[in-house]
Amino acid sequence: MALTPHFSDRPRVLVVGGGYVGLYVAHRLQNKVKSRGGIVTLVDPLPYMTYQPFLPEVAAGSIEPRHAIVSHRVHLPKTELISGKVTGINHAGRTATIEPAGGGEAFELGYTDVVVAAGSITRTFPIEGLKDQGIGLKTIEEAVALRNQILERIETGSLMQAGPERDRALTFAVVGGGFAGIEAITEIEDMARDAVKKNDRLERSDLRFVLIEAMGRIMPEVTAEQAVWVVEHLRSRAIQVMLNTSLSSAVDGRLKLINMPDKTPAAEFEAGTLIWTAGVQANPVVTSTDFPVDERGRLRANPELRIAGDDGPIQHAWTAGDVAAVPDLSGGGVGGFCVPNAQHAVRQAKLLAKNILAQNYGVGEVKEYRHTNLGAVAGFGTFKGVANIMGFGMRGFPAWLAHRGYHGMAMPMFERKARVISNWSMSFIFGRDLAPISDLQTPKRQFREAATPPPKRDTALQSTPPTPAGKVAAGKVGARA
Repeated sequence: MALTPHFSDRPRVLVVGGGYVGLYVAHRLQNKVKSRGGIVTLVDPLPYMTYQPFLPEVAAGSIEPRHAIVSHRVHLPKTELISGKVTGINHAGRTATIEPAGGGEAFELGYTDVVVAAGSITRTFPIEGLKDQGIGLKTIEEAVALRNQILERIETGSLMQAGPERDRALTFAVVGGGFAGIEAITEIEDMARDAVKKNDRLERSDLRFVLIEAMGRIMPEVTAEQAVWVVEHLRSRAIQVMLNTSLSSAVDGRLKLINMPDKTPAAEFEAGTLIWTAGVQANPVVTSTDFPVDERGRLRANPELRIAGDDGPIQHAWTAGDVAAVPDLSGGGVGGFCVPNAQHAVRQAKLLAKNILAQNYGVGEVKEYRHTNLGAVAGFGTFKGVANIMGFGMRGFPAWLAHRGYHGMAMPMFERKARVISNWSMSFIFGRDLAPISDLQTPKRQFREAATPPPKRDTALQSTPPTPAGKVAAGKVGARA
């Protein structure tokens, strides 16, 4: 008989999602709410928060994967944690439906306040073959798998004869020319360059890297002049940049491209690795709630980070981050809303926690979220990068320093910061770690091979005794005569 999970019956602040917003809200509220007789409950299928700006460096072997995540159990000791997925919210009845991550029957959990911080998922399009051939770069698991795949392809390709099969194995394509795509292709190219130096059977010219972007420019977060420089920088590293180009098919790894916007055929080639970084969309869990959403599937929010409908804010319902359409009062947002990035998510989370305390316990006053974007920084591999900080543009080594400095400080929790900085220090001294982990997808392969009995030898051969050296059986001599 299934056991019913036991949860606190105290007034509950339910946090849906354990990413940037969920982690910071729970961390800021857990002690204060508990001291006032309440409880903070966080629900997420994963037991950790992923610092996504570090995923390209994880894929490139500069950061240990576990150091780019923040454990909920370790850093939220006063928070009630549930490993599961919220599949529905009935705010009228103040209940959420939760499915346990490890299986089992769904159950309902009551709450006083709810913070919907479910974040975003990878945005894809119905492109034939994409689901089977592509891999994203939004989770720590994808970053680890991508790193192992690239290193395996290089090693396998080095053993192949020159020809189409080898070309396919050593071709790496990235779709999406935003920050994620540019950082991904530059970091993995940097890693591949180092890997080839260790392999006498390959040269850098044997590898092919292709960036595919549907728009006429890349990285809209930087200036037009910087975007042009980035394209020139990529091409100087033998990375093929295809602007105004979109992917139309990826069946069996054969990429068919079309020109934008007339959709005429552009190019066609085979790639052993296809990385998809063409944007994100709000987590679809919001469609299973009784909250209002906008035309892009985001929760409608007001500047106080309350969920709001046509009749005004909904009491005791809060949201922030990628899942929310938060007005950008600074005037710099796309379409009047805050762009979905870590800079806004972290700052919104901190204010949201303060607003809950002000609303429920009278600690301070409820304030509106207002933040002027400080700019953007991007790393392109060791000692290379681009930055636009408060209108001041940088590139090369200074931009790389700014990138590492900003993200080193922005990484949540001091213990995590220290681990990441130690990774960077070790990479600087000893170089990046180029060791792939084999059989990550099939960890039981070697054990199963060892546990499989060897094939039995032919019994007829086993029953014939060996002939002593120097002697010949008489029967066989007679037969020959």
